[in-house]
Amino acid sequence: MKCLILAAGYATRLYPITQNFPKPLLDVNGKTILDWLVDDIDTAGCVDEYVVISNHRFAQHFEQWAAQKPQKITVVDDGTSTNETRLGAVCDIQFAIDQLHLDDDMLVIAGDNVLDFSMTRFIDYAREKQTSCVMRFYVEDLKTLQKSGVLSIDDSDRITSMVEKPAEPESSWCCPPFYYYTRADARLVRAGIEAGCGTDAPGSYIAWLCTQTAVHAMQMPGQRYDIGDVASYEEVKQTYKGITR
Repeated sequence: MKCLILAAGYATRLYPITQNFPKPLLDVNGKTILDWLVDDIDTAGCVDEYVVISNHRFAQHFEQWAAQKPQKITVVDDGTSTNETRLGAVCDIQFAIDQLHLDDDMLVIAGDNVLDFSMTRFIDYAREKQTSCVMRFYVEDLKTLQKSGVLSIDDSDRITSMVEKPAEPESSWCCPPFYYYTRADARLVRAGIEAGCGTDAPGSYIAWLCTQTAVHAMQMPGQRYDIGDVASYEEVKQTYKGITR
């Protein structure tokens, strides 16, 4: 299995902290955000390569980080240098697939979130379902739902519909940026792009994919800490205690 880490954003809401430094390498409680994610996922023993998809401005930072890690980590530079010229998450995924000729099951994650639970639980869930999978968590606040990927599910956890940033959400289930693609479904990313799925938000591919094949949604077993601005970063530094469940 390959693990693709989406890290090509510019984190403009965190300026000046991230003006010249990538958000995924910020320190949280003694480790970088990426260290928390990669070190946990690696305990599953099923990922043989981690692929960090970076923009051109920050690629060298990730390469320096990767050189100190024991895992096999490849950094892919998508060639963009500004927030205005970014490719978008779905196009970045396809870019990495093309550059490295990837053909495998894939765990695709945002590189700027920390979790208080182990991602190995999600990997186990996906292996049990034997389909592409996402996670879901319950939100009541309408404004939050309107800024998120919102999905509906049936009694077996299968996604019946998913919409990115809906004006009128059909449910209260939000989809965080952590995804598992089967090998067969990873091969369909280009088809999704060509069919017109959104490319900026990574969940846009799942919104299209669930109309083509079975995709299941596991209820998130803990909390996700989304570092969106300076205030949230300062709060996470004070409250995050690591993986506790």
